[in-house]
Amino acid sequence: MDLEFVRAEIGFSAYERLGTPLPDSTLDGIRFASATLFGSVTTPPNLPGYFSPVVRMRQSLELFANLRPCRSIPHSSSRAGIDLIIVRENTEGLYSGIERLEEDGNRAITERVITRKGSERIVRKAFDTARQTGRKTIHVVHKANVLRQTCGLFRAVAFEIAKEYPDISMQEMLVDTCAMELVRAPEQFEVIVTTNLFGDILSDEACMFVGGLGVAASANIGADAAVFEPVHGSAPTLVGTGKANPIATFLAAAMMLDYLNEKESAERLRNAVQACIANKESTPDLDGSLTTGQVTERVIQRIN
Repeated sequence: MDLEFVRAEIGFSAYERLGTPLPDSTLDGIRFASATLFGSVTTPPNLPGYFSPVVRMRQSLELFANLRPCRSIPHSSSRAGIDLIIVRENTEGLYSGIERLEEDGNRAITERVITRKGSERIVRKAFDTARQTGRKTIHVVHKANVLRQTCGLFRAVAFEIAKEYPDISMQEMLVDTCAMELVRAPEQFEVIVTTNLFGDILSDEACMFVGGLGVAASANIGADAAVFEPVHGSAPTLVGTGKANPIATFLAAAMMLDYLNEKESAERLRNAVQACIANKESTPDLDGSLTTGQVTERVIQRIN
């Protein structure tokens, strides 16, 4: 495997130096790259001219699909038998960025945008993912009983797309029921597909059954670009402590290797991570006593 790595700036440090948290050169770099591994960034509130570079990146590059695998790990904090993927629409919904204040600032409004195009491509991505990974069921999660137009459209499109995949069983579930069922019996799910905000919340909930945010990785996939990232934030309070868990970044890298069709390398990396967790070669959040750097070294040693 012969990879060339190119660094690009994003986040608060880019804002301080360049006046924007997401420079055009970074977007161009992502477009040019075969795949991108993205680190965590901080989005401070109420900073003039600042915006979420992650949300803007997803929208600018049309990274419409966010994939969040949740798989059991060999640790007491993880429930056994969980192997599900949450497929979240990544560019629309309540994260469309259409907001305004009315009535002298006493009324705040955010518009929820759901389109047929957005619904079709994310539902199809979910079915394709199920088929490619040998899964046989998909849960389409919505709130169409209340959000009758937006979720209603999403639900209707899902039923249309499901007809193209007779080998996969589609079930529907209200989002509040899904949140409850994830707590009660997460083992029942193979693939969940849903809208942006619902997917954001459900995927964070689901990862707590398999070790927490320290091991949660995700992929942002579009037609022409792909970005892979740990789900956790930048955790500025952990800077310099050695307590930050690097495993989510390793698992994001494994997802990137899968995307690049380097399946064997991806599996070697996952196996090394699993072995470290099983042997408590981990940071304190997984009951280990190693630092961030030491865990990194152990994973690399096990790969080699």
